[in-house]
Amino acid sequence: MGTIVITGANRGIGLELARRYSRKGHSVLACVRSPEKAEALKELANVSVVALDVTDPASCQAAAKAAGPVDLLVCNAGVLIGRGLLDDDNYTVDSWATTMATNVAGPFNCTRAFLPNLKETKGKVAFISSSMGSSGLAKSGGVYSYRASKAAVTNLAVNLSLELTQYGIAIGAFDPGWVRTDMGGGTADLDVEESAVGLIERFEALSLETTGTFETYSGTRHPF
Repeated sequence: MGTIVITGANRGIGLELARRYSRKGHSVLACVRSPEKAEALKELANVSVVALDVTDPASCQAAAKAAGPVDLLVCNAGVLIGRGLLDDDNYTVDSWATTMATNVAGPFNCTRAFLPNLKETKGKVAFISSSMGSSGLAKSGGVYSYRASKAAVTNLAVNLSLELTQYGIAIGAFDPGWVRTDMGGGTADLDVEESAVGLIERFEALSLETTGTFETYSGTRHPF
């Protein structure tokens, strides 16, 4: 059994991934901003809850130093601020900065911090992206800062794959689908269980032969 690090593990997809890896007997490092609020995680076997703010490189480094060898890093933490069109008042300078710092710089900070841990196992890295970040699939406007951040994090995964290959580390960007979570809303297509099962299968299939991929939870390749 391996060690799995999951950011944004206190709710939604992150929490469900932690539950399923726990049941499989893996050791899970569940990274959250506020461990005192992570009651659901504390009830799981094989799960250690660690404070980590993905926007703070020092916080990422501290969490990595406290961990041992890591087999899989799942960069799941994310925010969605502003769902409207150009006239949406939520698109402020601060909200753009928060979105990009969390959804793009966050995975970068975590990958850099946990690189020594991943080198020990020739592990894997999974970025949770979205079809909303695909220019090739764009069919509507709106949700601009989130879409831009997911396009950027997919681009980041592809480019990191070129560097990480030398260490035997595979990385991919994965679309969980439109999931019924706090972010996805109650009318979304998928329940969180179906998405998590598919994502775990994608993570297991990820290899140096497929590094740099952008896939859905069901294994369909996305255009960038």
